[in-house]
Amino acid sequence: MTRRLVVTGVDGFVGRHLARIAAESGLDVFGISRNPEPDPDLLATLAGYTGADLRQEWPQGLPQDADVIHLAGLAAVGPSFDRPQDYIAGNSAIVTNMCEGLVASGFTGRVVGVSTGAVYAQKEGEDPRTERDAVAYTSPYVVSKILVENLLAYYSRRGLRTVVARPFNHIGPHQGPGFLLPDLLRQLRSSPPDRPLRVGNLETRRDYTDVRDVARAYVALATAPELTHDVYNVASGSSHSGLEILEALSAALGRPTPPLEVDESLIRATDPPIIVGDASRLRSDTGWSPTVPFAATIADTVAAAS
Repeated sequence: MTRRLVVTGVDGFVGRHLARIAAESGLDVFGISRNPEPDPDLLATLAGYTGADLRQEWPQGLPQDADVIHLAGLAAVGPSFDRPQDYIAGNSAIVTNMCEGLVASGFTGRVVGVSTGAVYAQKEGEDPRTERDAVAYTSPYVVSKILVENLLAYYSRRGLRTVVARPFNHIGPHQGPGFLLPDLLRQLRSSPPDRPLRVGNLETRRDYTDVRDVARAYVALATAPELTHDVYNVASGSSHSGLEILEALSAALGRPTPPLEVDESLIRATDPPIIVGDASRLRSDTGWSPTVPFAATIADTVAAAS
């Protein structure tokens, strides 16, 4: 029998790539999102679809032997400072409703809950963050994700097979506004080449993994015959600065890198200069490794936005 996979937030940035990659690997994908009808672009990849507000309830009728990759929820750090309760209540309610529904239904699959690499506390130097490092409550978004992790740990004691993925920054085709790469691309396309670009601190370095590699990591965690840990980083193990992203975007557009105008309001004083993740645990237990080069990610993102 074909293995089945339920994906919450299937019409989001990661969900779209995940549904396609999972379907191409031979899985039957059942999608869930808040929209009553599936996005037409997803129809070819889905074996089934349910429209539901997961903050209110977990839908009935889903395959009990499927694995679940849980992506749904609010997923940006910045807006969480203005809407803290929305993030904390909404993201936790979804997990509570999902897990209660799965326990009640006799669910037998694995639940991959997606957290974030942003949970890690700052530390000196450039050593990659590992799953053993301390966490810190640096934003309402992070608070909501640590709460989600704790809920998944609780439901593992209730009989669910749960695992947490902590992805670091991921970028790629069709990423929406509010994140560095699409926001820089939008500014570049809307500004004359000689006009200064209004930016924050582009000197900070982050671990950027292509969204398609991130999706493959989630599928690997969902379908692995056995996992020896409860938490796995998803990261490339290398870093790029915001300036490198800007230069790569400019080159892909065939234009010079524009002059910059630093807007102090866009800079967080507490941002560490570099964040890199260590995904050796994921590599060891599933065989996953990133495959899409940074330059290809930039080129594909520009092409998809044309």
